[in-house]
Amino acid sequence: MDRVILIESRAHGQPLAFHKQKLVLIFSAMRHFAESLRADGWQVSYLALEENHDHASGLLQCLVEQPCDEVVLMEPNSYRETQELRAACAAAKAECRMLPTVMFLVSRDEFASWAGAKKHLLMENHYRRVRAELDVLIEPDGKPVGGAWNFDIENRKTITQWRAMGPPTPPAAPTGNRDALTEAVIADVETFFPDSPGEADTFWLPVTRAESLVWLERFVTERLTSFGDFQDLMVTRERTMFHSLISPMINIGLLEPMECVRAAVSAWKNGTAPLSAVEGFVRQILGWREFVNGVYWLRMPDYASVNGLQAHRPLPSFFYTADTDLNCLKCSLQQVIDTGYNHHIQRLMILGNFLLLGGVRPQEALSWFTEMYLDAHDWVMAANVLGMALHADGGFMATKPYAGAGAYISKMSDYCKGCRYKPAVKSGKDACPFTLLYWAFYDRHQERFVRNPRTSMMVKSWLGRSSEDRATILREASEFLDAHVPSN
Repeated sequence: MDRVILIESRAHGQPLAFHKQKLVLIFSAMRHFAESLRADGWQVSYLALEENHDHASGLLQCLVEQPCDEVVLMEPNSYRETQELRAACAAAKAECRMLPTVMFLVSRDEFASWAGAKKHLLMENHYRRVRAELDVLIEPDGKPVGGAWNFDIENRKTITQWRAMGPPTPPAAPTGNRDALTEAVIADVETFFPDSPGEADTFWLPVTRAESLVWLERFVTERLTSFGDFQDLMVTRERTMFHSLISPMINIGLLEPMECVRAAVSAWKNGTAPLSAVEGFVRQILGWREFVNGVYWLRMPDYASVNGLQAHRPLPSFFYTADTDLNCLKCSLQQVIDTGYNHHIQRLMILGNFLLLGGVRPQEALSWFTEMYLDAHDWVMAANVLGMALHADGGFMATKPYAGAGAYISKMSDYCKGCRYKPAVKSGKDACPFTLLYWAFYDRHQERFVRNPRTSMMVKSWLGRSSEDRATILREASEFLDAHVPSN
């Protein structure tokens, strides 16, 4: 009789110290899934945390205790785990048959065929191809609905525009159902992972498919309409704004990518959500999600060690404590410490931006992002952090670095109002460190970026300043880094 093997790996939280709420999400979802399988008549072998197995040793134990000829796996979403599980099957003399994953819409082979030997990939080209092939927001003549592939220009309302419009705020975010299984997992996480960041007892997410579908429906009916307008906005007292909050569930298989796309497109067809919001959401799933997974499998294992900008400062310790006087960093860091969640602009333009400008080692940054976020997995974070946020892959998947000065943060957030630094001040004790670091970054990499059409203007603007201004800014940027991001 066929049986399903599920393994709670204590090694999954080591050597990286995963956020406790991320661990609760994974293990509680597994235990609920095991219950549903048993209810459907499946035989389930379940190795719990106290047995202290990693996935490979747990699988090998099960195969030794109950030998079989074949192990059927859905393709794991981790390069390392794929190799380890193949080795475990080989050690037990069982054939390892891997089925294509259903968690993505573009297969690894298809992505590799599209990428070919290109030196640089453009997500937009990938996105348009996938949308056309899947017939999502496409007219009968093959053109995009609304006459454009991308409505991003309509999805960047500023903090000033938000205030002028009301300011609109979303309804309260849903909360997960804390049943006895989840409470038991919370206790286990506190027992086996006491030093991991965050608090398990404040867990707030769904752990079953039924609950996850409710969260998707709530997003489509309550927040999708305003999602496009304010998806880049950062507001201190509105931690989630109008974002979907479904990435933790879709990334562990509780939701399917295409059903999320269809739900959003249906809202547009029904007239309950504007095209700009729906297209922006669809682009996150068909565009970025599929793209970063493709890049991961295309470039691993070497991709994990890229450091194209030769960044060598260590990750600052305040990334685990939020003990900093930069209010944008403090707010974003405290939120992820408390909840395991930030939306994408907080991750990219506050946290990633700071690490990029500060020259922090990409691998340390990648470890931190992978540890701290509920939706973080190897395939998600490698390209998002190394490629997009830190430009460490030399521009393979991003045509320019996502570097921003204090003016951007002031434009897109209310963080600056509560900060001791002033984005309008160019130098001196009150100058925004992001602005100082921004210009120091382009000074440091001027030869590389002066040749890039998307960054040459910034380099030329910097070089056009007086030598005295440049010397002052570089000195102050260096003093800030030595105090806040000291070299080893």
